[in-house]
Amino acid sequence: MATIRAKRGYSFASNFLKALKSSSSPSSTTFRPFSSVVNSEITTSHTAKWMQDTTKKSPMELINEVPPIKVEGRTAACEGDTNPALGHPIEFICLDKSEPAVCKYCGLRYVQDHHH
Repeated sequence: MATIRAKRGYSFASNFLKALKSSSSPSSTTFRPFSSVVNSEITTSHTAKWMQDTTKKSPMELINEVPPIKVEGRTAACEGDTNPALGHPIEFICLDKSEPAVCKYCGLRYVQDHHH
């Protein structure tokens, strides 16, 4: 089943590239090159506007408000969310150090829960 999907994906990609090559002829006026799809001037002004709004917290500020998650054992498994559609690939995190370990995908912090 996976090989069938892989072949379909390859077929779609090759057909897409063929269509791009054929539409890049000088007679075609509707073709836009990829470099102009994202205008850096618009991106810069949007980012500047977002940065000026001090009423909203940045994503890192929001994730830092979540206290470190205590885990029994030496390894934490982070998926980002309880809903798999909203999470990220599973990340196994070693908790041998004394400071909280951070998930590289979502920034959640984990600490080993010692029962002494």
